[in-house]
Amino acid sequence: MNDRPLLELRAVRAAYEQITVLHGVDLAVSAGQVVALLGPNGAGKTTTLRVAAGIHPPSSGTLLMGGRDMTGAAPHDLARKGVCLIPEGRGVFPNLSVRDNLLMMTFTGRSRDEVEEVAFARFPVLAKRAGQTAGTLSGGEQQMLALARGLATDPAVLLLDELSMGLAPLVVGRLYEQVTEIARQGVAVLVVEQFAAAVLDIADHAAVLVRGRIERQGDPDEELRTELSALYLGSSQ
Repeated sequence: MNDRPLLELRAVRAAYEQITVLHGVDLAVSAGQVVALLGPNGAGKTTTLRVAAGIHPPSSGTLLMGGRDMTGAAPHDLARKGVCLIPEGRGVFPNLSVRDNLLMMTFTGRSRDEVEEVAFARFPVLAKRAGQTAGTLSGGEQQMLALARGLATDPAVLLLDELSMGLAPLVVGRLYEQVTEIARQGVAVLVVEQFAAAVLDIADHAAVLVRGRIERQGDPDEELRTELSALYLGSSQ
């Protein structure tokens, strides 16, 4: 794992109109690392991902990619630099078949065969469902398709928002096994999760966001796990 962060947020503040939701967030993700961003609803987790993907501009602070200042860069510029966001809610086209969802990723320069080969090797169930309409897949299969689409861009940084949302624990476990494998290939992975148990077993580093501030970060050890409930409960007002 490379110690130099591929993605870094320094003292990032962000607001919606006059309401500040991030109050000086510092966060770094290196190549080959899985960082879990945890916290209760409304803590600012998704906003952090949106800033990292260039979708929401920070009101102050710095966004770095590979040490280069990318603050204020447009989403498509960050995408060209290798940032891929898979938003909450799967991010697939429900009225298109699995194959056509993957076909749309050929804009990356890969051929249809290459995109499908990578997707079906990682998620064999998608090969069996190739002609099926994406909206009729199970929730777990839709999430696999969303991941497969994202990986077709050959990302350097993968941003995942609530991967476990609405899925059975067994399915979530399998998905996070794939996330671990993706990180092993040198991708920097930042995962937002409300349910810490879903991701802490595979995370290399964890940060707990409460009311727009990182209250605790470090190794996902027993001490952090013990503190989590107090941090979450202490955030409710």
